[in-house]
Amino acid sequence: MVVSDHTFSLPLDHGDPDGETTDVFAREVVAPGRASEKLPFLVFLQGGPGHESPRPPAGASWLPRALQDYRVLLLDQRGTGCSTRLDARTLARHSTGEQARRLGLHRMDAIVNDCEAIRKNLVGDEPWTVLGQSYGGFCATHYLATAPEGLAAALITGGLPPLAAHPDDIYRQTYVRCRERNEGYYEQYPADVQAVQSIIAHLAENRIELPSGDPLTPRRFQLLGLALGMSDGFESIHYLVEDAFIAGPNGPELGFHFLSGVEQALRYATNPIFSLLHEPIYCQGFASNWSAERIRGEFPEFDPMRANGPALFTGEMIYPWMFDEIGQISPLRDAAHLLAERSDWPSLYDIARLERNDVPVAAAVYFNDMYVDRSFSLETASTIRGAQVWVTNEYEHNGLRADGERVLDRLLGML
Repeated sequence: MVVSDHTFSLPLDHGDPDGETTDVFAREVVAPGRASEKLPFLVFLQGGPGHESPRPPAGASWLPRALQDYRVLLLDQRGTGCSTRLDARTLARHSTGEQARRLGLHRMDAIVNDCEAIRKNLVGDEPWTVLGQSYGGFCATHYLATAPEGLAAALITGGLPPLAAHPDDIYRQTYVRCRERNEGYYEQYPADVQAVQSIIAHLAENRIELPSGDPLTPRRFQLLGLALGMSDGFESIHYLVEDAFIAGPNGPELGFHFLSGVEQALRYATNPIFSLLHEPIYCQGFASNWSAERIRGEFPEFDPMRANGPALFTGEMIYPWMFDEIGQISPLRDAAHLLAERSDWPSLYDIARLERNDVPVAAAVYFNDMYVDRSFSLETASTIRGAQVWVTNEYEHNGLRADGERVLDRLLGML
């Protein structure tokens, strides 16, 4: 691959184009021997929110197929990667209110505005194609609804978003899908029922610290379920719990390899935007008010200390107590509460415009998707005029990573 780095200075608030700026980084990739050719651009919009683009060659099995036809732009969405980072340290000099304001400028509306500014810088009026994975698909859908003139086509994998649903409705579906994935996990690894219960009982009776010094509580241990919706998610949890205990000087204790593995599996500390904006990405004129925490009460089976039945892992849910127990994001606790209480979030999807869409769209909807419920995705697909949809149970949410060449080739064929 031939790789070129770009850094663009863009408005922090696109509503104030002459105000403060933020840097947005993008890595341009082209096939060897084709660097001087005039190839169309394919812009990759990463899942998240708050995750940087993959670093080639890792994490982008679809890239060789894309490079057959495109010049690929791997975008570090604002606040992530080599773009101007947002985390507790970089926000420390600001008041709580200002922290929340700045974080609120990092949703998909700002990301699409960034894309349009970068497009005009690189190719002028020429439209380009976007490939949106997961949250990147949310960004691509917003693109279709606000700036379709910038798009030659939109490819979406596991990321057709709910257009108007309240987070409460979304999380009710998410808890059901998460429960189903737990059932599948324990069916595949029945011995883990007892193994997981033993770990939770030990955590409840003892103060256990992770290598960072953060406490490992039963509810934080449950967060490992974030992986259950991936093709290798069952195994990533199973191989952690199967030999979690070692023989310590005073009896069985949780080994360092287990504690280190748990910490590395949960990236809330290294990618804080994910926790801070996960619920706000669904908000349009209403507040989330910690939806996942409130709706959890409707699903008592997720109580880690329940007496009957296996202990269930949670999934892609963010809870307010995480800002008490995870040291790297705890300084942003008050800002997180302000974001959860905010009710004046702008609208993200112009449904009438999507109904008039004339941009070619091809989307993969994963039938068993634990993170983006298929019922919402199919409803959105029916709204976007002309959208071609491939519904499949061959893949989990990470189909683009697991079998990227085939998935991308299928979508390009659908166009």
